Amino acid sequence: MSSNDAGPKWIERTVAENVALVRINRPESLNALNSVVLRELSEVFSQVAANQTVRAVVLTGEGKAFVAGADIAELKSLSPEQARAFAAFGQQLFRKIETMDTPVIAAVNGFALGGGCELAMACDVRIASDRAKFGQPEVNLGLIPGFAGTQRLPRLVGPGRAKLLILSGELIDAQTALDIGLVDKVVPHDELLSVAMDLARTIASKGPLAVRWAKRVITRGVDLDLDAGSSLENEAFMQTFLTGEAYEGLAAFLEKRAPVWKQS
Repeated sequence: MSSNDAGPKWIERTVAENVALVRINRPESLNALNSVVLRELSEVFSQVAANQTVRAVVLTGEGKAFVAGADIAELKSLSPEQARAFAAFGQQLFRKIETMDTPVIAAVNGFALGGGCELAMACDVRIASDRAKFGQPEVNLGLIPGFAGTQRLPRLVGPGRAKLLILSGELIDAQTALDIGLVDKVVPHDELLSVAMDLARTIASKGPLAVRWAKRVITRGVDLDLDAGSSLENEAFMQTFLTGEAYEGLAAFLEKRAPVWKQS
């Protein structure tokens, strides 16, 4: 069953087979993030997170860009305090995407610059079109990344490469992004959405509570020492038995049948 909700102006959302496809549809502005787009994204991701039938999300952009950055015209109009509030809201939204239990796959179809690169980094998996371009070019405008790019990029590619990209404002192609660990897979442009959706459907077919616990433990554990992270994993491992999901998965394997997951 598929649904296409009448939603916000610049964000499209469809749900089918336990997968939500979220598309930023502002191609005339290369899907630039202004305050309205950020609020709409926040609303949509809150709805997706609350929808227990959605077990994976694919996020992409319409046209030539995934997201080409923040809306420069709006940025120019902000006072210093308004700029702080704008950046804080973006940080909170991206952290919500990063920490929500439902896995989010970024299907990067084109330019992912500035806030667009930061949005992709907040997702769990990044699959890039071979036409995609990445960068944090804020210094060209006398700015720095404002949506936690200075924090996530070093964690993904290492401090040296992060400084190189952020301090130079250099743009890189998809293959370079793959080589340095910024993206996880590069595919031909025409195959991007099908590859991302196939991965989302694969994730959605697994034990839903196990997937959510695994994401939660990985996301929280990367900032812990090994002992604390292992303790967190141990608690989550037990939870899969407490909920009964592990027993269903193990029984299905032994009985050579498909597991029947309960709606989580």
